[in-house]
Amino acid sequence: MALRHLIRLSDLDDKELEDVLELSARLKHRPGRGELAGRSVGMLFFRGSLRTRASLETAVHRLGGNVVNLTAMSDFWELEEREGSVMDGRAPEHIRDAAAVLSQYVDALAIRPSAAGQSWEIDRRDERIQSWARHASVPVLNMESALWHPMQALADLLTLREKLASLEGAGLTIAWVHSSEPASAAVVHSLLDAAVRSGMRVRLAHPQGFDLDGGVLSDVRDLARKTGAEISTHASLEEAVRGSRVVYARSWQSLESYGNKTLAASQRSRHKDWHIDERLLALGEDARLMHAMPVRRNVEVTDEVLDGPRSLLVEQAGNRLPTTMALLVHLLRHR
Repeated sequence: MALRHLIRLSDLDDKELEDVLELSARLKHRPGRGELAGRSVGMLFFRGSLRTRASLETAVHRLGGNVVNLTAMSDFWELEEREGSVMDGRAPEHIRDAAAVLSQYVDALAIRPSAAGQSWEIDRRDERIQSWARHASVPVLNMESALWHPMQALADLLTLREKLASLEGAGLTIAWVHSSEPASAAVVHSLLDAAVRSGMRVRLAHPQGFDLDGGVLSDVRDLARKTGAEISTHASLEEAVRGSRVVYARSWQSLESYGNKTLAASQRSRHKDWHIDERLLALGEDARLMHAMPVRRNVEVTDEVLDGPRSLLVEQAGNRLPTTMALLVHLLRHR
């Protein structure tokens, strides 16, 4: 079978995506059956993780496999990703060599790379995860790069399917919220791709200056014309939430001030009123809240919402386990 990677959700065609989601639903109600017996998955983290690390490691074990879990700068050293570089700096090893060697030990590699954080034009190329995929001889899974988080999108899709009778035409609001430490837009980029593939009516709500990546937006708008999905952008949270079935809250960095922490903090400070509370959600159509977590309580979302009946956060995080199990089975079953 040809080598398959999951760098972005579109690496799964429509049938494969449907198969993975159907298998995910089945795996929620039964343990694994040893599908990965005798197999190993390597996990490399270049920055922190809670749900992704725990769900992937548990998924491998439930399927009868083993995990090699490594964290940068504590379990191994800095790695060089630039091709043709003269390696006289801090990194003593190239990803080319690390990927080739680790491919001898494991049956798949799951990577959470770090971004340099200085230039969006550079970081959006996702060179680090692309380098692993280029040089590994086993499947590479993206555990959140600068541009994409496909594994989160799978859990998001399963959650949406469980809560809505049909995704086609259903209203989803993706709402920027203020945070003192905003995340990357990777979760939102992958969610937007997933929602448009499902034919949803998507409303993007964010203050001026917090537009998503232009290339991603162009691609999903092209896709929307094929699937019948709708995408609109709003500068008002209230306007975007009104009539929506699901509100997905997420902080993300402004690309205008990307790499300039002082300017970015000043820009965010003008929008502290962008948060989710019960009053806002009441404008929706029995609206439910989703958030990829971690969530800053009473900054991004109020306690009343997070601990109330509208919150889907725990169920959404729980769906990381069956979707990860299904994805591993799909990628490794025939290898």
